[in-house]
Amino acid sequence: MKREEKQKQAEALHQELAEARSVILSSFEKLTVAQDTALRRKLAETGAKYRVVKNSLIARAAVGTPAEAVAQKLRGTTSLAYPTSAPGALAKALCAYARENPALMFKAGVVEGRVVALDELTMIASLPPREQLLAKVLYLINAPAQRLAMTLAGVARNLAFVVQQGVKDNKFREAASS
Repeated sequence: MKREEKQKQAEALHQELAEARSVILSSFEKLTVAQDTALRRKLAETGAKYRVVKNSLIARAAVGTPAEAVAQKLRGTTSLAYPTSAPGALAKALCAYARENPALMFKAGVVEGRVVALDELTMIASLPPREQLLAKVLYLINAPAQRLAMTLAGVARNLAFVVQQGVKDNKFREAASS
């Protein structure tokens, strides 16, 4: 490959890594072609990009990006995956695939600009989807106000019931006119 082509590849990868909020590096040495194809399909379903890249190209392209911290001193075969949307879906897909195919080994990762270890990646994978988390937060914000409104409505309802019962039982007398 000519030097200009390598430079163009490095610049294109640099642009992708600069835009990616999360990057997960893994080793795929003992994966068969069929297993690698299945992994690519699974990651494509989540909207993630998956590439096999030379370590030197990753190191050059990662300079000045959040992935720079994990892209140095890589050894062996390396693949990188990065989501185009939420990082949780990528982490779930990779963890599920790694459980089925232990040949896929996690090397390093950056999620939202922070370097993560394997156990943290597993924890991210166990989180519910973003929409569910937002729904839970909104419920927790709304619950106290909803309870207060129900309590106040209950007081007014009980007062109306007492007044209605008093009228029904003729407990109220007209004020004597003077």
